[in-house]
Amino acid sequence: MKLTTKYFRTDVLSGVVVFLVALPLCLGIALASGAPLFSGIISGIIGGIVVGYLSQSHLSVSGPAAGLTAIVLAAITTLGSFETFLMAVVLAGVLQLLLGFIKAGTISNYFPSNVIEGMLTGIGIIIILKQLPHAVGYDADNEGDFAFIEKDGTENSFSSLIDAANSMQPGAVLITLVSVAILIAFMRISFLKKIKVLPGGLVAVVAGLVINEILVATGSSLALTKSHLVDLPIPASAAGFLEQFSLPDWKGLLNYNVWITALTLGIVASIETLLSLEAAGKMDPYKRFASGNVELKAQGVGNILSGLIGGIPMTSVIVRTTANATSGARTKLSAITHGVLLLLAVVAIPTLLNKIPLATLAAILILIGYKLASPKVFRHMWHSGLSQFIPFMATVLAVVFTDLLKGVGIGLAVSIVFILRGNMKLAYFFRKEEHHAGARIRMKLAQEVSFLNKAAIKQTLAHLPENSQILIDASDTVYIDHDVLELLRDFYSVSAAEKNIKVDLLGFKDEYRIENTMSHVGDIEDNGANYPKNF
Repeated sequence: MKLTTKYFRTDVLSGVVVFLVALPLCLGIALASGAPLFSGIISGIIGGIVVGYLSQSHLSVSGPAAGLTAIVLAAITTLGSFETFLMAVVLAGVLQLLLGFIKAGTISNYFPSNVIEGMLTGIGIIIILKQLPHAVGYDADNEGDFAFIEKDGTENSFSSLIDAANSMQPGAVLITLVSVAILIAFMRISFLKKIKVLPGGLVAVVAGLVINEILVATGSSLALTKSHLVDLPIPASAAGFLEQFSLPDWKGLLNYNVWITALTLGIVASIETLLSLEAAGKMDPYKRFASGNVELKAQGVGNILSGLIGGIPMTSVIVRTTANATSGARTKLSAITHGVLLLLAVVAIPTLLNKIPLATLAAILILIGYKLASPKVFRHMWHSGLSQFIPFMATVLAVVFTDLLKGVGIGLAVSIVFILRGNMKLAYFFRKEEHHAGARIRMKLAQEVSFLNKAAIKQTLAHLPENSQILIDASDTVYIDHDVLELLRDFYSVSAAEKNIKVDLLGFKDEYRIENTMSHVGDIEDNGANYPKNF
């Protein structure tokens, strides 16, 4: 998709906000994955610049994903070295390229909207649960760890809140409150909303940094120490900077476990990417189309490059994408800007970045989480009906208490139950009118009638009253399943006669092998059957 600078200022400022959110996440996810910290930055840079340029999505932002941390951690341990793991990342990228070329990305068209909404809301709740401890200065858990059960197996997101309440840092609480106040002010106060030169997120980060530096300079006990700040690795020289890059071990091509790891990474990363792409489409106020096939190709190129120079695998990431959308991004220039800023920051100003308090970043993320999981989302889904609300809630709860993919899988399963139930109900339109000569019924078949509709149609035909008349109208159908056709033939030739039911057939195609008793809709009036006409 052609890159445009039409909204240059808006997109650049949005890119700044995404950069501030992405920086600690890149480091945290790399740490949680058991990989070098700089590998997360590499993934973020390539995800922003390369994937951002190749993607068709205007809002999607790519980088290292929390959903892959467990796979990466286990793979590095199993394969024995990080360099061997990088070979698996390259192969995973090749697999994604192939998936894009065979158009596997079209699967994203079949994700139900209630499941996507549930996924976004679940992620919002997770963000809030995981960032509240950082907001009060309890930084025991890594940024980017979104698992409900934490790595030690004894703690979870709720128990961490209790620990955080008992370990609050007053300085962090002060910075969080100031940051939240600034962010809310930029969202609610009219003249601040009109200031396009500085986004509220950037102002909040600068304010948090300045407050802590004043506390440090004055020797205050409220000052936050290194463990509560961003911790970007700082090389001592240019040579030290280059040493942070790694090359894949090509001998891994002969390792069976490398191929298994690549297959796992490629499939999981592709599914997460397609889910995030659908979510980005929902957040886009202009509802612009982005091809899942193009996205898989872009991710494939990104992961190949990342693996070749020492980066961990990437996907399109909901947290970054949401930050991008909520900060007002209009085009993919924002995602590219965030990647460029990551590159410039680690090269030029790592020392300055390491003065940013995690508390101020937590404030930004908490408000992002609230926007995803606001009460109005629950109200909207409730008013949409139980068939939408129950799969939505199943997805929310499953995402929060398991992980993204398991949660979506559970939500899909619940949604499919309702889809099948609805599909069986919508096999046909049914009207019956009572007249002195008996019941006259018209059954108009839907555009597609599958085997799932057989039970509903069978039950309806079985309960038709004796001495009635029925018109089965297939004039608008494009497909009728073989089992349903067989059911209709049996009813016409056997069951109807036993109950003295007169059957008229209309609109059945030659390939259905059912002979029509009426050739066109006008015959309904011509033969005096007086069937109901409108649906």
